[in-house]
Amino acid sequence: MVFMNGVHDLGGMDGFGPVDVEGNEPVFHDPWERVVFGLVSAMSVQRLSNTHSFRHAIERMDPTHYLGSPYYEHWLTALATLLVEKGVLARADLEARAGGHVPLSQPLRSGPVVLPAPSAAAPRFAVGSTVVVRNVHPLGHTRCPRYVRGKRGVVARVDDRFPLPDVAAHASERCAQYAYNVRFDGHELWGDATDTAAAVYVDLWESYLEAP
Repeated sequence: MVFMNGVHDLGGMDGFGPVDVEGNEPVFHDPWERVVFGLVSAMSVQRLSNTHSFRHAIERMDPTHYLGSPYYEHWLTALATLLVEKGVLARADLEARAGGHVPLSQPLRSGPVVLPAPSAAAPRFAVGSTVVVRNVHPLGHTRCPRYVRGKRGVVARVDDRFPLPDVAAHASERCAQYAYNVRFDGHELWGDATDTAAAVYVDLWESYLEAP
């Protein structure tokens, strides 16, 4: 299962209709959403998960469930999945308390985590450097969107070193890499018919990039 190529990676996709913008949208639409927010915050404080593994639990949702559910139901599914996977709750106990079936995300992939090398003391690329996004398809979590893979861009900003999400979601080892803000011309991403003034900026870690 290639999760990053799943339905959650919506960047650059069309056919889903217009984005509905709700005027004066509240932070929470229903009381249960507030409860889920609090529970996820508590799980983070207890160090039962981190941002990266939590995101990956959402990515592992069944595609039909993902597309047909609201934002905080994604959070609820990830929360339930992680609590069961970490042995905090048994699924039978969870469903007994819920009074019925509780959908969980698909199981984690098996096999060892490939640990890329951390960044050197100095960043590999500089502002103005032309880079190409590596066209790879990780089996686990990644923050490299599918629509920029294989595309050429220019580094607009060099940020500090941060934990590589591809590792942080799956392993306790720390792999810090420089992050770069990369500018992509619209025609590079969408073709020659795109407005030549259009541009997209994407934050990408060092191991996602290579020299042309």
